[in-house]
Amino acid sequence: MLKSLYSGVSGMKGFQTKLDIIGNNVANVNTVGFKKSRVMFQDIINQNISGATAPTTKSGGINPQQVGLGTKIGSIDTVHTPGSPMTTNVGTDLAIDGDAFFVVSPETPGTDVPTYLTKAGNFTRDTNGFLVNSNGFFVNGVVVGGDGKPQNAEIKIVADELNLDKDGKTQKFTSFSIDSNGYINVVREDGESGKLAMDSAGKYYLSTNENSIENISLATAVVPNPAGLKKIGNTMFEGTGNSGDITPDRIENNKGGTVNAGILEMSNVDLTEEFTEMIVAQRGFQANARTITTSDSILEEVVNLKR
Repeated sequence: MLKSLYSGVSGMKGFQTKLDIIGNNVANVNTVGFKKSRVMFQDIINQNISGATAPTTKSGGINPQQVGLGTKIGSIDTVHTPGSPMTTNVGTDLAIDGDAFFVVSPETPGTDVPTYLTKAGNFTRDTNGFLVNSNGFFVNGVVVGGDGKPQNAEIKIVADELNLDKDGKTQKFTSFSIDSNGYINVVREDGESGKLAMDSAGKYYLSTNENSIENISLATAVVPNPAGLKKIGNTMFEGTGNSGDITPDRIENNKGGTVNAGILEMSNVDLTEEFTEMIVAQRGFQANARTITTSDSILEEVVNLKR
């Protein structure tokens, strides 16, 4: 049987996968924080017809003769280039200008709670005042513990309940904002302003000390190999053995960039590029299909040699 039949089949399968990836990219062109994927091909094995011969004093060298046997998917990469910023003027819409990711958890942050990474910063506050994403996952904050190491903490900003500060005064938080380093600036009803902080007992209060280790900031993580992260849906990623360690910390400590409030990072899908690749994939699929039909015609002629 002609080898070109199987080479054509492998090419059609590869381009079909490429079209699947392109279709997913195009479908998520307006998905906040989405990172596009791409397909890289590799050839399969090659059949050796003859080996190479080294040159001698009487004759020149001869190159090897090989026939390729098709193609395969070498990798499907996630491309972590930054997406375009979109201004929303919503205080809880956040975008990171840098390599860091936001850290979210399906439960109250703790030692045994799984954490996921995301670039989608369309956060809101729930009825209890917790900062959550669109799936109800808690947005992780970070404080510095007594051992000097960062510790996870949920971010609770209560504006409609009474908060007892360290001076024993019962006050409400009337407004809040998030600065470029991820700290939550709050204002009490008496006009006092400061940072949202949490003491060792888990109690929230307004801190007037700008450098207090109890000040809460958004937890972010910088991954050594972002392409090694695994997509789990809902514009979230989880770490793998090839992504590197994920250590939530303050963004100013991990040099992950800056936090911009009132802005969302949109998808990094470029429709011009995707449609061009779609044309290439379509023509590649058609060319491989033509290889199969041509091989079939040749086999038909072989069969008809004996009538």
